[in-house]
Parts: sequence; structure tokens; C-alpha cells
Amino acid sequence: MSSATIIDGKAIAQTIRSEIAVEVQRLSQTYNKVPGLAVVIVGKRKDSQSYVGMKRKACAELGIKSFDIDLPEDVSQSDLITKLHQLNANPDVHGILVQLPLPKHINEEKILTEISLEKDVDGFHPLNIGKLAMKGRDPLFVPCTPKGCLELLSRSGISVKGKNAVVVGRSNIVGLPVSLLLLKADATVTVVHSHTKEPETIIRNADIIIAAAGQAKMIKGSWIKAGAAVIDVGTNAVDDPSKKSGYRLVGDVDFEEASKVAGWITPVPGGVGPMTVAMLLKNTLDGAKRVIEHS
Repeated sequence: MSSATIIDGKAIAQTIRSEIAVEVQRLSQTYNKVPGLAVVIVGKRKDSQSYVGMKRKACAELGIKSFDIDLPEDVSQSDLITKLHQLNANPDVHGILVQLPLPKHINEEKILTEISLEKDVDGFHPLNIGKLAMKGRDPLFVPCTPKGCLELLSRSGISVKGKNAVVVGRSNIVGLPVSLLLLKADATVTVVHSHTKEPETIIRNADIIIAAAGQAKMIKGSWIKAGAAVIDVGTNAVDDPSKKSGYRLVGDVDFEEASKVAGWITPVPGGVGPMTVAMLLKNTLDGAKRVIEHS
């Protein structure tokens, strides 16, 4: 039995971060300006807090200026929008990220539409997603996790063109945009979701699998074609009494089984996760370059 090549997302993300740091340094020396990222967080959700902490720390390491906006759980929608408009107007801010999910009383879609298109580093503005869905058009920004998935494939030397790609899950954050990106890269794309009949038959036909369903170990080794590339976006907490936290993270793919069959596979954690943050920093850099180099 040959075993899969493990795609090391941490190492690839580190390479990308080094490339970004060089560019930030160049902007700083040439124009005396650096990219700025505003991270807006509402409330005290533990998982959101830890994500935001990671993003802010990453900015500091690369010389990107971080604007920290921490708002109370009960902030009104209009106050949040006012805050976003201030950030839209601030020339030192090149990227604005609102950490999702937002509290129930705030309309997420409305909030995402209020972020300036030129600063939408998450790539969630309806106009950016709309352009992603159109042939021959390019959005200003592509969502970070999907962009990270394609970057993992390309930096691992896995070509997408003409391949059968199956995306498991159809969320606005991962499944839908990653299927659009694969289509743009000339793959033949099938999206499998909760209403799909016989998902394993479809998945077994895939050269490339992007698993983003949010169901622990849903995809079994027997569902995977020998030599396929498996990108596992899932992060699911499962009980593990041997861990101090009482749980461990697993993907949507049964890693032990799948790694015996697949050609390439990403681990969870340490696969897609680090790439999401790296792509956010890359989007921020790209947004800053558009402004700084062309002003």
C-alpha cells in the first residue's frame, strides 16, 4: 500500500508569509507606507476571539498595521455600520474584515454590503462573489479559504485543468466559492450536498476532492479514488478524554483510511487552516498595492 503525500499547509503558508513580508518591506521602503488591516469583532465568542488573535498576531509578524475594533455583543446594527464607514474612509486601512458569525440582531448580508468593495479582503461582498461567478471577470478579492485550497493544489504541483473535482458542501464561505474557482481553473465540477443522492458514487469519481461539509469523518477511505488529491476544510471537535481540552479536531475526511488511498491529502489541523490566514494577509497586501502603487 502506498500512502498519500501529506500536504503541509503550515509550511506552504509560511513560504507565502515570507513572500508577503518581503513585499511589505518594499512598500515601506519605497513609499513609506504599509498595508493596514482592520479586524472588527462583535462580542466575546471564544472561537472568534482566538481566530482574531491569530490574524492580529500574523499582521504584527509581517509588518502589516493592524486596526483592532472590538465591539460589545449588543452593539446596534447602525453603530456597526457607522464604524465600517469610518474604516472605509480611512486611507491607512486597505482591508476590512468583520469576524463572522455576528450576533442574531445584526443582518450579516447588510453588513457585508457596507464594506467598501476595494477593502473587502474576505471576498464576501455580493459584487465580488458575483464577478467570481462570471466568465472572463475577476473579483477584486477572492474568499480566503477557497483561495487557500487552490493555492495548496498549485504549490503541490497538482494541476486542476480538465480534472474531475468534487466539492462536498455548498456554503457561501467555502463550498460555493471554491466550486467557482475550480470552474475558473478549468476543472469539471460537481457539488455534493445534503440532498445529493448516492454521494459516495460521485466522490469516488473525483480526481480532486474539496471536503467542506462540516461533518466529522463523513468521507470514508473507500469513497476515494486511488491517487486523488484530498483537501479537507472541515474542522470538527470530537470528544477525546486523552486530551487536556477533552476534545480533538478532525476533518470531514477519515484521514487514517483516506491517506492509504489518496495521492495527496491535507491533515487537520495544519492543512487548510494556516492557508486561510495567509490568504487574508495576501489579499490585504494586494489591496494595499492597488492603492499605494497607483496613487
